[in-house]
Amino acid sequence: MASFKEDFTEHISAVYQTLSDELKSWFEFLREIWPLLVLLLAGLSILIWFAKPAPPKKVMMATGAGGSYNILGEKYQAYFKKKGIDLELVRTNGSDENLQHLIDRKDPIQIALVQGGMIAREGLSGVQSLGSVDYEPVWLFYRNKAFDNASHILDRDIIKLKIGIGPVGSGTHTQAINILKLNNLSSDTPNLIPLSNHDGVKALQRGELDALLLVDGFTSVNVQTLIKDPTIHLTSFNRADAYTRLVPYFEEVMVPMGGFDLGINDPDHPIKLLSTTTNLLIDDRLHPAIQLLLLEAAKEINGEKSYFANAGQFPSYMNSEAPLSEEAKYFYQKGTPVLMKYLPFWMAEFLERMFLLLVPFAAFAYPIIKSIPNYRVNLARKQINSIYKELDKFEHEIIENYEPSKRDLYLAILDEMERRVLISKAAKLATVDCYTLRNNINFIRNSLGKESIYHSSPD
Repeated sequence: MASFKEDFTEHISAVYQTLSDELKSWFEFLREIWPLLVLLLAGLSILIWFAKPAPPKKVMMATGAGGSYNILGEKYQAYFKKKGIDLELVRTNGSDENLQHLIDRKDPIQIALVQGGMIAREGLSGVQSLGSVDYEPVWLFYRNKAFDNASHILDRDIIKLKIGIGPVGSGTHTQAINILKLNNLSSDTPNLIPLSNHDGVKALQRGELDALLLVDGFTSVNVQTLIKDPTIHLTSFNRADAYTRLVPYFEEVMVPMGGFDLGINDPDHPIKLLSTTTNLLIDDRLHPAIQLLLLEAAKEINGEKSYFANAGQFPSYMNSEAPLSEEAKYFYQKGTPVLMKYLPFWMAEFLERMFLLLVPFAAFAYPIIKSIPNYRVNLARKQINSIYKELDKFEHEIIENYEPSKRDLYLAILDEMERRVLISKAAKLATVDCYTLRNNINFIRNSLGKESIYHSSPD
């Protein structure tokens, strides 16, 4: 038992001594190369300064007061939460206000859903698009007998009819005015009522309106409420193809016969609709990783088959009113970055940033690290050269002023020089040079025994 304890103690002592020696060795090593380490740290600090920062943990997104924008925003919020990012939704009065948030460079909101047709304007600098993510049809609902021919309501004078066209500044209001202008119809009439979508639906159902124009998604509560109301009908834009040629942000979508209810064959004829698109706009300073995360969310959420869209149709760059961001261009050309396919978002983003950081740093650090052995040898040789200079000066002095009585002093000086050589780092790093120096010291030491070498008569 005692033998085991002794062996154990010896092993522990050996481990301790080994670790202690290694730490001392590393400490001495760092003391020698600290200038190169300072240079490396300075280079790394500069790279970190210029490298893109980590993505924020919280971002803000402008949606709307209700309807499809709010529903879509909540889906994005849930997706972001799974990735560890807090997406704060900001309710607004609609597309126009959403766009203003992005245009204001001091506004903290950096993401917004904006309707096509609301984007093109002056002062859009700094706003970019990640693409379109959904259709937003133009729905023109009317009450029974409000029109004699519902297919051609815009071909006749509708000034006498009361139509809800959405509040001023909303996407619905803007599209209503644009459609009236395209048909050479005046928008300056008190019969065009600027009601919110929700209030407009209630007013149409109560008979206070003859018709109501909405721009909203198929799944919105307002649209579904009117589709299911048997007293309300939907207008077909039979000239939809003409609208899409005259207005670049309009698309044509179709409700087939029986598309709302096959059991009662509702509608009993195909209905053509105009449609804008829901566009995902950003402040161009939004972190690239968050842009990619938005596109991934759009691919998962909006890429599914919907009433009007085929699977995989969204996101896509369908509306060119705002320029496409560089991250979105890469996404549409190359698809999802490889790391994001196989790793959690935070890890993929971190590795990407580190790769972009370490590649230039490696190019900078490689020659410095490679030079460390030579640096240590050169430092050792510098120590040797300094002693060589002392030796050379010493030899010249005794040649000129040799005094036999000081021979012991001369030998002591030489011994001190040799001692310094032996304890210097040069003894390990530049062994050959050290032995050469010691031989030179020994040569002068031996020569002191031959006084005639240093002391001669002045004939």
